[in-house]
Amino acid sequence: MAAEHLTELRRQIDALDDRILEMLNARARLAQAIGRRKKGPIYRPEREAQVLRRLRAANPGPLPAEAVETLFREIMSACRALEQRQVIACLGPVGTFSEAAAVKQFGRAASRLPVASIDAVFHAVERGEASYGVAPVENSTEGAVGRTLDCLLATPLKVCGEVMLRVRQNLLRARAGLDGVRVVYAHAQSLAQCQGWLDRNLPGVERVSVVSNAEAARLAAGQNDAVAIASDIAASEYGLVRVARNIEDDVRNTTRFLVLGREDAAASGRDKTSLAVWTENRPGALLDLLQPFARNGVSLSKLESRPARSGAWEYVFFIDLEGHRDSPQVAEALAEAGRHARQLRVLGSYPAAA
Repeated sequence: MAAEHLTELRRQIDALDDRILEMLNARARLAQAIGRRKKGPIYRPEREAQVLRRLRAANPGPLPAEAVETLFREIMSACRALEQRQVIACLGPVGTFSEAAAVKQFGRAASRLPVASIDAVFHAVERGEASYGVAPVENSTEGAVGRTLDCLLATPLKVCGEVMLRVRQNLLRARAGLDGVRVVYAHAQSLAQCQGWLDRNLPGVERVSVVSNAEAARLAAGQNDAVAIASDIAASEYGLVRVARNIEDDVRNTTRFLVLGREDAAASGRDKTSLAVWTENRPGALLDLLQPFARNGVSLSKLESRPARSGAWEYVFFIDLEGHRDSPQVAEALAEAGRHARQLRVLGSYPAAA
């Protein structure tokens, strides 16, 4: 009797799979029809954000919201690929967290272009070698990624999206165990994020900063006395053994990535705007700059300063605020703030990550 019941349940699943397949292809045909009629880029971050928010809110379970979002991102990715091949530049080699962020945002149907540096991510999109780029901008433990901020000042590209990636750091090696480890390879941010674990478990072992964690894995694969801090993807890619998992000092460790493109994103209903602002070198200049946002009810989520490279002790401020640049409150605040700034540049308005 139990076997008959199991057979019936499987029959129902097969029937549902057939319906899902039929509906997926119907959706793909509609997406193709829309693509033939609309002008501009096929990737519309604001529209995709609206679809995913609606589905997360409507989801009755038992699938968790994160699983629903992942499934539908892949569906949208596959539909976009029917219209146009998309190439996403990200920090390489294969197996980096930047690549994982690119997959999370664009799905697996989009091609990835691993490049050697953050600068190269920007250049690949600027030259048209990639449709979009994904670059890390800040980590919840270690703060801002300065090179990305510097590149934002020099590029004509727009910030059109953001990705939040939970970062789980693993210790990888060509063989099991920690005996005889002489050197730890990792990106500088990862070395800092795992400092406590390294101090306790590998005290005195040399720590070498490299361009990416995937590069660290590649190096460790060829040295029996080396370990790398990297992802599970890197372990599979380079044939390494995971000798310790989740070695980050903060279990909530998250990296925020920016999506870079040549077009602005329209308002999605829950957005952020990123700015670069140069102030006058006088007392009260920063206060005058910030007051218009408070008066217009615009919340700031980030304020970061970097050397302006225009003279000694001059700084540029990076500001993230809630809302789209086209909303009346934000537009008014930007206009007022601009009158108090030496220069104010909107880097982009984009859907806020879930």
